[in-house]
Amino acid sequence: MLTLKKFEEAYEVVQKVILPTKLVKSDYFSNQTGNTVYFKPENLQLTGAYKIRGAYYKISTLTEEEKARGLVKASAGNHAQGVVYAAKAYGVNATIVMPTTT
Repeated sequence: MLTLKKFEEAYEVVQKVILPTKLVKSDYFSNQTGNTVYFKPENLQLTGAYKIRGAYYKISTLTEEEKARGLVKASAGNHAQGVVYAAKAYGVNATIVMPTTT
């Protein structure tokens, strides 16, 4: 079950590899919508997307036996980049399967 403690543990683990990104106000979209709109530029992460967080944390929770077996991941792009980065960081072999259209 997901608990606050688990989220806090995950936060601590991923802090090792993510870059802090600040919210950026968009005057254009704020004006267009009549609201205050902010963007969080996660494209500035090392892998170009926020998906590094889930991949890195998940791999950190694998047993040594599971890590030794390696990973197979199907993705159209962003999550695969996170998996590859995290697998390399943990020394885990990863096979990525992607559609030919990607």
